[in-house]
Amino acid sequence: MQALSIWPSHGGSLVVIPHLDFELGSSCSASIKPRSRKKWNVIDGGHSFFLLSSYSRFSRSETCCEKLNCSLRCEFLSRYSRLKVVLFCEPKRDSSRGLVASDWALDEQEIGNGLEREESNSKHYDNGNEDKSEGEVESEKSARIDVRALASSLQFAKTADDIEKVLKDMDELPLQVYSSMISGFGRDKYMDAAISLVEWLKRKKKESGGGIGPNLFIYNSLLGAVKHSKQFGQMEKILDDMAEDGIIPNIVTYNVLMAIYLEQGEATKALNVIEEIQEKGFSPSPVTYSTALYAYRRMENGTGALKFFVELREKYVKGEIGGNADENWEYEFVKLEKFTVRICQQVMRRWLVKDENLSTNVLKLLRDMDEAGLKLSREDYESLVWACTREEHYLVAKELYSRIRERHYEISLSVCNHLIWVMGKAKKWWAALEIYEDLLDKGPSPNNMSYELIVSHFNILLTAASKRGIWRWGVRLLNKMEDKGLKPGSREWNAVLVACSKASETNAAVQIFKRMVEQGEKPTIISYGALLSALEKGKLYDEALRVWDHMIKVGVKPNLYAYTIMASIFTAKGNFKMVNAVFQEMASSGVEPTVVTYNAIVSGCARNGMSSAAYEWFHRMKVHNISPNEITYEMLIEALANDGKPRLAYDLYLRAHNEGLNLSSKAYDAVVRSSQVYGATTDLSMLGPRPPDKKKVQIRKTLTEFCNIADVPRRSKPFDRKEIYIPPEHRNQ
Repeated sequence: MQALSIWPSHGGSLVVIPHLDFELGSSCSASIKPRSRKKWNVIDGGHSFFLLSSYSRFSRSETCCEKLNCSLRCEFLSRYSRLKVVLFCEPKRDSSRGLVASDWALDEQEIGNGLEREESNSKHYDNGNEDKSEGEVESEKSARIDVRALASSLQFAKTADDIEKVLKDMDELPLQVYSSMISGFGRDKYMDAAISLVEWLKRKKKESGGGIGPNLFIYNSLLGAVKHSKQFGQMEKILDDMAEDGIIPNIVTYNVLMAIYLEQGEATKALNVIEEIQEKGFSPSPVTYSTALYAYRRMENGTGALKFFVELREKYVKGEIGGNADENWEYEFVKLEKFTVRICQQVMRRWLVKDENLSTNVLKLLRDMDEAGLKLSREDYESLVWACTREEHYLVAKELYSRIRERHYEISLSVCNHLIWVMGKAKKWWAALEIYEDLLDKGPSPNNMSYELIVSHFNILLTAASKRGIWRWGVRLLNKMEDKGLKPGSREWNAVLVACSKASETNAAVQIFKRMVEQGEKPTIISYGALLSALEKGKLYDEALRVWDHMIKVGVKPNLYAYTIMASIFTAKGNFKMVNAVFQEMASSGVEPTVVTYNAIVSGCARNGMSSAAYEWFHRMKVHNISPNEITYEMLIEALANDGKPRLAYDLYLRAHNEGLNLSSKAYDAVVRSSQVYGATTDLSMLGPRPPDKKKVQIRKTLTEFCNIADVPRRSKPFDRKEIYIPPEHRNQ
């Protein structure tokens, strides 16, 4: 329905200005030239005007073409020729040039505009009379009427009597004027005024004996006002009034009913109207089909919308629809196809943002669209990528990325960065790396964000390798970073050093440390600590001392971990004088020893058969108010039991048990075995039941295990120790 605003013009005429809305279509690959439309020009002949009739379409062709459809007619019955009516058509100004695919309101507006055009195109059948000829409107001079002021004076009317008070002294106005005011009242939520105006027209019809009164166009305008004002309770009464007046609904009426049902959230009822349309012998219009598609979107049923369009296309190809000469079906069908694509895209986006995981539905609809021959644009795909934000979305994100790469020449860098982030969140770090490699090989060139994201993923992988001692994968990850132009920082180098230390790979740790320095990365205290630990585990004590001296020389301040390693090294060498010196230096540096520090010393004593020294350091812990833990007791008990001191080991076990500590079965077995071997008079029943065996934490060292942890591809290529360190003179070969 085309809403009209009526303005007074100079010379005593009325100016009817339509509220012009545009149809917005999605981006197009082909432009269908609409049928040519006849135009009437306005000719000012003093007090006379020829009527301007416009039914024109405007389009602009760009990379993303949008069709703007202006469909206007204004032909008046000769009985109103005393009013001079001029039609002006001027497009609305729209600040946005592009169509936002996810904006559902635009599609609803487009359907509403289609309804308005249908109503506008049907109004030349008012009162059962067809259009008069294309001649001029007679120009008898009439009084000026300020219609805006008139509508303003009627907007608060509650009854037909209120309308009568305002209009009783006025000349008879064209029905188009009343229709325009009814539509305006609906848009402005003055539904009482709209109903009262129609009731007043009914009264006038009775008083005039069938003259001016509500016709189909007026009732359609009133139903449109119900839609806009959301006064849905009035719909049934209006339909009853139409039946009582003998007015038969047309396709516009049914289309408005479908729109009303959609406004009420009853999409299924809207779809059922199509069956009623066909039963009544009407042919659905393009607006009918677009409203039906919109109903599927309201239900978030992309599959239903696609199926509906495929069936519609089959009928169109067979010639079962599209025979109406009043519609440019070639043009309208292209619009319906684009609308279907947009609906499917929007529904998939809605599925992705729901709490429920509907990734399978999205992938299925993508495949169904392929089978139907409907293609999403690059912008559509990228919009869906942005909706992928959870771990379970990685399959959809990966599929969308593949489609963009395969079907389009370009891809947005920001989208690639988002994909790298999604893959990392889903712990698919290798997939993220593959996207980064595509950026390097195919473009667009990665930026700082790309770099930071992929480095963060490498850090996650390196941390996983570090925690599990999977040092080989750590080395390969470092090499991979350098191959892709990513410079490892101290964090990355340290992760590999720690992995080597945990795996007791002393030589690998030394080579990685050397390589780190050669690459210009300054070692940190963590670097030195990992190297010292690896050297200690390899019993390379003299080398460890040299590393310590170098660390102090270059100004790296030791931390608790480094001091603890040095205390353990001197303990293993049996040099307790230097152990005491380490403690003195810790005190002067403000570093307090912890139970870990004492455990390192006790463990060192236990491994080297120095149970008496271990027992002495155990007492020093108590003096310094440091409570021993399970590790302290277990190592000391094993040392005493193996050194032929079962009674002391027995007492310590009971003491730990009384302190609430849960010792391992290994300590229990050591006490029992030592008591039996050395014939100690101990009551073993006091030890309680044997503790269950603890699961041994295995340090994984194989590449296959890391593949399972980090979800990276398995490599059949065996690890070559040359990968750890390549001399500078061979690196570019």
